[in-house]
Amino acid sequence: MNKEFIDKWISQLKKGSLSFVILGVLAYEQEYYGYDLIQEVKKKTTIDIAEGTLYPLLIRLKNEGLVESNWVPQKTGIPRKYYKITKEGQSTFLEMRSYWAGLNQHLTTLTHAL
Repeated sequence: MNKEFIDKWISQLKKGSLSFVILGVLAYEQEYYGYDLIQEVKKKTTIDIAEGTLYPLLIRLKNEGLVESNWVPQKTGIPRKYYKITKEGQSTFLEMRSYWAGLNQHLTTLTHAL
């Protein structure tokens, strides 16, 4: 086994599915701020996301109209930026989920044939 190759493959697989994962967590119409979203993703998927990866992704999703954000004042005086999915994000996530389900079925068939 080529461990280095496997590690790179896993990293690329995680990176390629992060948009789907973030939209999936936000799809339940709950708002999250960055750190909280990282924790929720880790809890639901065991994927660790660095803040340096999450925030550029959220900006990209926001620019695509898939998420929106708003600042919420906190008792500490430092506001937090909360993110939630848009209607466009919901429909995009449903399309991605359908594609993912089909891909998963084909890959399961392939791996069981080996």
